[in-house]
Amino acid sequence: MVNKMYRLKLFILCCLTVPFAAAGQTITSVRGVVRDAGTREPMPFVTITVPGTAFGINTGKDGSYTLSLEGSAGTVRASYLGYETQSRDIIPGRDQRIDFTMSPVSRALQAVVVRSGRRKRYTNRNNPAVELIRKVIAHKKENRMESYSYTQYNQYEKMFFSLSNLSEKFVNKRVFKNYKFMFKNQDSTEIGGKNLLPVYMEEKLSDVFYQKDPERRKQVILAEKQVKYDENFVDNQGLTTYFNRLYQNIDIYDNNISLLGNQLLSPIADGAPGYYKFFITDTLKDQQPNLVELSFTPRNTTDMLFEGHIFITLDGHYAVEGAQLTVNRHINLNFVRRMEANLSFSKGPANKYYLSGSNLKMDFGISKNKGGGILGERDVSVRNFTANQPKPVDFYRGGDLVVNADAQEKGEEFWDSNRFDTLSSAQKDIYKNIDSLQNLRSFRRTMDLVTLLLAGYKNFGWFETGPVNTFYSFNPVEGFRLRLGGRTTTGLSKRYYFETYGAYGFKDERFKYFLSGTYSLNNRSIYRFPQNYIRASYQHDTKIPGQELQFVQEDNFLLSFKRGDNKLWLYNDLFKAHYVHEFENHLSYRLGFKKWDQSPAGELYFKNETDGHENQIRTLRTTEISAELRYAPHEKFYQGKLYRTPIPDKYPILTLDYTQGIRGLWGGSYNYSNITGSVDKRFYLSRLGYTDVRIEGTQIFGQAPFPLLDILRANQSYAFQFYSYNLMNFLEFVSDHNVSLFVDHHFNGFFFNKIPLIRELKWREVINFKSVWGGLRTENNPALQRGLLQFPETAGRPVTYTLDNGPYMEASIGVANIFRLLRVDYVHRFTYLDHPEVIRSGIRFYVKFEF
Repeated sequence: MVNKMYRLKLFILCCLTVPFAAAGQTITSVRGVVRDAGTREPMPFVTITVPGTAFGINTGKDGSYTLSLEGSAGTVRASYLGYETQSRDIIPGRDQRIDFTMSPVSRALQAVVVRSGRRKRYTNRNNPAVELIRKVIAHKKENRMESYSYTQYNQYEKMFFSLSNLSEKFVNKRVFKNYKFMFKNQDSTEIGGKNLLPVYMEEKLSDVFYQKDPERRKQVILAEKQVKYDENFVDNQGLTTYFNRLYQNIDIYDNNISLLGNQLLSPIADGAPGYYKFFITDTLKDQQPNLVELSFTPRNTTDMLFEGHIFITLDGHYAVEGAQLTVNRHINLNFVRRMEANLSFSKGPANKYYLSGSNLKMDFGISKNKGGGILGERDVSVRNFTANQPKPVDFYRGGDLVVNADAQEKGEEFWDSNRFDTLSSAQKDIYKNIDSLQNLRSFRRTMDLVTLLLAGYKNFGWFETGPVNTFYSFNPVEGFRLRLGGRTTTGLSKRYYFETYGAYGFKDERFKYFLSGTYSLNNRSIYRFPQNYIRASYQHDTKIPGQELQFVQEDNFLLSFKRGDNKLWLYNDLFKAHYVHEFENHLSYRLGFKKWDQSPAGELYFKNETDGHENQIRTLRTTEISAELRYAPHEKFYQGKLYRTPIPDKYPILTLDYTQGIRGLWGGSYNYSNITGSVDKRFYLSRLGYTDVRIEGTQIFGQAPFPLLDILRANQSYAFQFYSYNLMNFLEFVSDHNVSLFVDHHFNGFFFNKIPLIRELKWREVINFKSVWGGLRTENNPALQRGLLQFPETAGRPVTYTLDNGPYMEASIGVANIFRLLRVDYVHRFTYLDHPEVIRSGIRFYVKFEF
């Protein structure tokens, strides 16, 4: 009983004592907002610390922070990569508001020079900065996020584009008289200059999941929103794909970082000390863990390398806690005026750091300093990061990108409550402002003109005419050729499309025509991925045997100019019907039917021998069914008016095609089978550039005349074609079995960048090699089978051959990026030089826009 009473008294005494003890503690409350000194916009992810303590938080999406402290702390500090660190005194024991206005750091790496009487030569030996970066490299594997077995987090992405560096004259144009509110003003020293005109924005909220073994990554998009332009002018889906390709996630732990379709060596790549100079420029001992600021710059300023700063932890892990990346103004990148990337990392489980926020800004322009351009900015924020919490095995299967059915139906209330960041006034208004802009008659006239010049089509509402570069052309068979055509638009329907043209040749005095109809089966445009449609078409027109063009119309005016004789032509009557079905994982198949009548034109003829008599064949009739299977994992592309243009990447593209000719079906005269397969792959070789490789093979079974065999793709134009043989004549080679190799390598200025004066031109070296091995079996060789159609001759000389004497080979060496657009190749042919009218070498041209 005594013990119980003693305990009770002790408990009461403790209860009475605690409030007085607590009252004796000093409680300090501080709140505030951090803003950018130039733009006055709130800054999220700024680190707020209290020197002398282990306390540290980040500002929220609206730049605000709140902290509560015990004791006699006297200072609060705000720090952010690329900005000057600021400290403010606080009054202990009070509730108070302390706001920060932060200014960017203004410093040049070239100023980091060690002097001791005379300038010292930079060396890696006994260099503490290099020793530190090698420790970072040694610990990369354990520090990167992929070292976790499983991760998941919420992610918010925002991409924002503006016309930049606009002159006052442009801003004051009459067309913008009632739309001055669309312009955004900022500090003229900022990236993009003073006057900006916002033109595009997109946002995404998603959940991201990762599994290490087997490695799989899955992104589930919960909500997405983007500025929508008129589909008659712009492919909105392709636009966002293209922008996301340019502004990819930056993983500093990768040896090579993708940027604008190029690969730049990371400053912590395995071989980075051989290409970068490193300097220790600051040590931050008031943070836990302590940090070292390591600055770096390229040894050769024109190479594909970064410069900037990284912050390394001094806790034995040597992890990257933050980074600021930019590029030297001399770098061999096209149209890039300025670039800046800021990466923020947060500590996760097991003291490992994960990328919690990134901001990438790039300003593009024709001129480095003058004239208008385009400023693009992408922000990515991560929340609720968790590790080693696996999902069921089936969860990770299927596509790596899943878009919820209602992702584009989220309203403003949802976005205001769920986006991680606060939008600026310009960003808030861009969606409605662009809608208003598109209603301007002058703007629509401008877009009409741009579409006509770039895509070749003129819109008239539900119908558009084009492409204009086919309206006039000429060739040896038709002479002067006029063509006029067009197609329906979404103004008529999103589910069915019609396309047509009519043409007339003034030399052969014949009309040609084409008509097609397409019906979408998945209630969306046939130009939207994934496609699912049926199509039927009929064409009566001319064709060059063996000419297959990529992303170019056959009667393009520029293709009228060809080398050598080009008089072996065909008249085609071609009916086609096919069904196309694509899946979200980029697997697709095509089922087709073709009724094809071929008649010789120009100097081409069809003849054979039977019973010692020579027979002239007027028409070759065939009926085919076909099936194609294609797999292009992670493929990205831009859908233009005419073609789906792929955006090259490291992932392979696999294609398998089977065609069966059927005798007796709709007048078909031949039984044969054709199997063709190909593999396309881009290989990135870091600072040595990249290589595009295609391997292709064809096998034909059964007996068929030469027009139905594999007529090797030739090119007699002066344009460089990647998957045709640029010094081969039309109809020069025929094969029923072959394997071909195409190799195109870009050095991206690896050699030219090291040559004084030449490097100022920003030229880039390219080499190309093409070869095909194959032959013709006895049953398909007209020299051994007189009943087959004979190979054509001109002036008594043969013009068509087989590959029985070895492979055909040609190669080229060239200079790309001339005037930032033009590629010029010197092409040389190595084999079959004894054929008549062979061109052993020549100059070919190619125009391409690339960064």
